[in-house]
Amino acid sequence: MTMYEHLADGGWINKSQEAARFGVDNRSIQRDIEDIRAFLANHPEMNRELVYDRTQNGYHIVQNHTTTLTNSEVFAVCKILLESRAMVKEEMYPIIDKLLKCCVSIEDYRKVAGLIGNEKLHYLEPHHGRKFVDTLWNIGTAVNEHKLMRMRYQKLKEPDKVKRLIQPVGIMFSEYYFYLCAYISESEENPALPKHQFPTIYRIDRIAEYEVLDEHFKVPYADRFEEGEFRKRIQFMFGGELRTVKFLYKGISIESILDRFPTAEILKHDENGWLVKAEVYGNGVDIWLRGQGDILEVIGDDEKDHQMPDMSVIKEREGEEKR
Repeated sequence: MTMYEHLADGGWINKSQEAARFGVDNRSIQRDIEDIRAFLANHPEMNRELVYDRTQNGYHIVQNHTTTLTNSEVFAVCKILLESRAMVKEEMYPIIDKLLKCCVSIEDYRKVAGLIGNEKLHYLEPHHGRKFVDTLWNIGTAVNEHKLMRMRYQKLKEPDKVKRLIQPVGIMFSEYYFYLCAYISESEENPALPKHQFPTIYRIDRIAEYEVLDEHFKVPYADRFEEGEFRKRIQFMFGGELRTVKFLYKGISIESILDRFPTAEILKHDENGWLVKAEVYGNGVDIWLRGQGDILEVIGDDEKDHQMPDMSVIKEREGEEKR
C-alpha cells in the first residue's frame, strides 16, 4: 500500500516509520509528504488537506470543513431526504452516499453512516417506482431559461395521456412528490381551453414524455412566478384561484396553524380560541379544514359565508389539473 492510499483510508504517517519501511531517509519521505500535500491543494474539489498532529507525531488527511457541511448538517440533510421518501432507492442511495463521502471526515464517517443506517435499510420507495432526478434538472433548466415544453401527462384514473404545450414556471415539493407549475399554452384535447391567471400543477413522476423546445416565452418582471410566495398560499398542491378563508381555531397549538398557513393572520384571540384569516389557492385547503373536527369552525371565505364543498366535487389530489 502506498503512503497516499494509507492516508486516504484514514491512516497516519510517521516519517521515521515510513523511512524504515521503504529503506530510505527521512528527507525522501518528507518530499513524498510535500507531494501529497501539493496534490490535495491542486484538487480543491476534494475538500481535503494533509496536516501534522504533534500529539500523534504523524500526518493524516482531514476534511476541509470551511467549504463542506458539518457532521450534524449532513446528518440533518440525510434525515430529511430519507423521510421525504421522494425518490426510488436507485436515486436516493447514491445521493446519501455522496453526501457522506464528500462532507464527512474519515474519522466520523462510520458514526454518521451508523446513525442513518437503520432508516436507510428500511427505506420505503414511493409507489410510482420511477426515476426522475435527471428529468427534474432538465425541467428546472427549462424553467430558468423560460423555454416552452411539450409533454404527455398521465392523469389520475384516466387511461389516456393528455398532451400539452406549457410554459414551465416553477418546481415545488410537497408530501412525497415533486410538482411542476406551468401555464397551459395549448391543449390538444381541448383547443379552446382558456388560459388561467394561476398555474396548473403537474406531478413530475406522471410526466410520461416531454420535450424542451428552443422557443422561449416572455415573462414580464412584474408578472414573474415566485415559488416561495405561491408555496405560502397553496395546500396539498391543488391549483385554483386565490381566495381568503377565515376560521376559528379552538385547539391548543396555534403554532401548528401558523406553520400550515404561512400567510395566516390572527385577527382575534380570546377564551373561544384564535380567529384566523389566510390567503390560499384553490380548494385543497377544504380537505384539511374538513378533517379538523370540533377544534375548528369555518367562519367565512372571501368575507362571505362559506359552506364546505362536497368532497366529490373537489378535484382529485396529487397534482391533477382541472378537468
